[in-house]
Amino acid sequence: MSTPSSIKTITYHGFTHGPRLLVLGAVHGNEICGSRAIERICAEIDSGALRLERGTVTFVPITNPLAYIRQQRAGDRNLNRNLRTTGVPQDFEDKLGNALCPLLERHDVLLDLHSFHTGGEAFAMLGPNNNQGDLEPFSRATEEEALATRLGPRRIVEGWLDTYARGVKKRTANASASERANMLSTDPAYGVGTTEYMRSRGGYAITLECGQHEAPEAPEVAYQAIRNTLAHLGLAPLPAPAGRTDLEVLRICEVIDRNHPDDAFTHPWASFDRLKSGDVIGTRHDGSTVTAPRDGFILFPNPNSLPGNEWFYFAELSDRTVDGVPASAR
Repeated sequence: MSTPSSIKTITYHGFTHGPRLLVLGAVHGNEICGSRAIERICAEIDSGALRLERGTVTFVPITNPLAYIRQQRAGDRNLNRNLRTTGVPQDFEDKLGNALCPLLERHDVLLDLHSFHTGGEAFAMLGPNNNQGDLEPFSRATEEEALATRLGPRRIVEGWLDTYARGVKKRTANASASERANMLSTDPAYGVGTTEYMRSRGGYAITLECGQHEAPEAPEVAYQAIRNTLAHLGLAPLPAPAGRTDLEVLRICEVIDRNHPDDAFTHPWASFDRLKSGDVIGTRHDGSTVTAPRDGFILFPNPNSLPGNEWFYFAELSDRTVDGVPASAR
């Protein structure tokens, strides 16, 4: 099959002015719960079962068609890293970024639907607090938090981009660093994906991790999140969802890379498994161990990650007040 040369978008315009929402599925080709949810929602709009009355919503059922065809996470490389426009594209994701970035810029709000490799509960990934820093300046945290607490899942994770910035400083070349995908992992912009790009252009965005890739409930989590977003933004005449107050908010603190194909976990970890300080998480190919630096949680453990890329993340409970719910009230 030939390499795709386009992506399909489906746009609905309400007759009354309102927010412009973008919903992405299959940014990673083996994460299809969002694709299935988008198909279901579009069928409801087309049949008249669901009415869009205000604003604009654009759906991209398959954001990375090459990865989707191959039924794997990436095409030539991970689309959700180093997302930007490129004057001289070097790979498929560069070409795709040149189409996707302008699409992001034409919208106000992004809901990016994902799933993860190992088991665990669905969760939303939140951007930073409002700030004027150099890494990820932001001024729409209040709106973003309100959306995050209304998508459905109770868990929220923050701290992505600054953790990546620290991880890039530690990342060194490995045996496969001549491959462009791995060379990009040492780029300071490596952590920039769809949501970070959207925030950098004045919008706000949530990544929703809907569950394990094959979990039968993941498409339903994605579907309900789309409906809740349409309702919360006032795009469709649906009951407005209440914000959850039983939140569990975690902050990513560290990204740990897999350095060698023989690096292995001690057992099959799942996202949000609790860790005690000193717990052995994995063993390096040279026999050294990787341990928890303190009490916390493991996130996104990937036993099949490529050397030179992220193996797992370490997270702690956050003290951040989210949508008016302080840590002390949780």
